[in-house]
Amino acid sequence: MEGNQPLIQHNSISTQVYLSLKKAIIEGKLPPGERLIVLEIADRFEISQAPVREALERLKQEELIIGKRNKGSVVSNISSKEIKDIFVLREMIEGFAVRETHPQLKEADYRYLENTIMEMGEAIKQNEMLKILEHDMAFHGFFYERCHNDAVLDLWNRMKIKVMRFMAISNKLRSTDGLVRGHLDLIKVLKTGDLEIIEEKFVDHMKSYKFIHLDE
Repeated sequence: MEGNQPLIQHNSISTQVYLSLKKAIIEGKLPPGERLIVLEIADRFEISQAPVREALERLKQEELIIGKRNKGSVVSNISSKEIKDIFVLREMIEGFAVRETHPQLKEADYRYLENTIMEMGEAIKQNEMLKILEHDMAFHGFFYERCHNDAVLDLWNRMKIKVMRFMAISNKLRSTDGLVRGHLDLIKVLKTGDLEIIEEKFVDHMKSYKFIHLDE
């Protein structure tokens, strides 16, 4: 057992670095094009370089950073067109995911969704942007996970990080006070059972986000 202990500590350190850098990127503290130098990060965290490299590899897998020739790892860019294209796609597939999931919904599922919203509310009070976004993604991701369509779920998993990055910018330019109410309204309409109105409400919810010219 003692022989495994360093590995556990190493993985834990790598995860801490990964989460710290992910938070900084999504919240815009590390902007697109910012170089992430292994030695500098290791010095900042007072750790060896190996867990930093592991953390950077995880960020690359999520496309939060990319490798550039002669620059190493840099924070990836995100364009206005890319976000608009993603939201158009999301409007189509999220409606499908909600329609497919709705007949399966039980009281426990509604409780889960309501608890997720309440946790979002607590994150808003603490001004924890990453947690706000994670709870938001958990709410919407519930439908992608429960619609039993692997292709749709794969699309969601590939787009949600970029959605989070856009929403972090959007939330800085508008009040987050309406986020909880907006999601509670979605639960309310889910309980009506009217699939046409439900889909319309979810699409309207997505369209409520102001598109920002990220390239400027």
